[in-house]
Amino acid sequence: MRIGSLNDIAAVKAQYAIPKGLDIRLAFHDKYSANRQGYGAWLVSNYDIRSGMTVLEIGCGTGSLWLGNDSIVSRCKKLILTDLSDGMIEAAKKNLGERDNIEYLKADIQALPFMDDTFDVVIANAMLYHVPDIKKGLEEVRRVLKKGGVFYCATYGEQNFTDTLAEWFKFGGEDFKPNHNFTMQNGAEKLRDSFEDITPIFYEDSLHITETEDLVEYLRSLASFKAVIELPVQRIRGILKEHTVDGAIDLPKEYGMFICR
Repeated sequence: MRIGSLNDIAAVKAQYAIPKGLDIRLAFHDKYSANRQGYGAWLVSNYDIRSGMTVLEIGCGTGSLWLGNDSIVSRCKKLILTDLSDGMIEAAKKNLGERDNIEYLKADIQALPFMDDTFDVVIANAMLYHVPDIKKGLEEVRRVLKKGGVFYCATYGEQNFTDTLAEWFKFGGEDFKPNHNFTMQNGAEKLRDSFEDITPIFYEDSLHITETEDLVEYLRSLASFKAVIELPVQRIRGILKEHTVDGAIDLPKEYGMFICR
């Protein structure tokens, strides 16, 4: 049994090439997360975005962060949404529509196509651990931020449900290396080269899964979990059944964000 690193570039590109897999994962978390506030709503609640600000989101995905947040979008002088995937850019454009103050752009955090001191706020959620050269990416964020600007970056912790699932499916040895490139445990150290004021905050949550098929679908949407995708579905169901108690599967979630100035 073999699993590619969660940082494998080909797997990452496959996983985020089209919106369908991301939509499956977002819907899964919406359905089974214990914290009913929702991670996206919690993230937005921590943003200080005031009227007339210029805002950049790197790795915008389907633009789901901004759905239902028209009041915040409307107060932005300019909101630029970027992603490496053409499919994600098109999905975000479809979800949010064409607006005078929104711009959609394909861009790489390691070489941002913007002038110095352009943005009041930069946002990067659940993507820094995929960046090949994180140091370069963070230097670019610092460069395009205005003096006094704020960088919000969200990530997961090192005691997350993916690590638990790896144990269940017996991913071990050199074939499985959990992507801990940028976590709530080590992120501050990596951010310190570019930012002086770094505040970590955690989102309290867990998963209580009552329909095993939804977890099967979730796992099969992860291109980076190659070993799971290659397993017969019945085998996946059997492994999950071993960890079902009173009709449900409980998994830890460790998520949070850094607020950087």
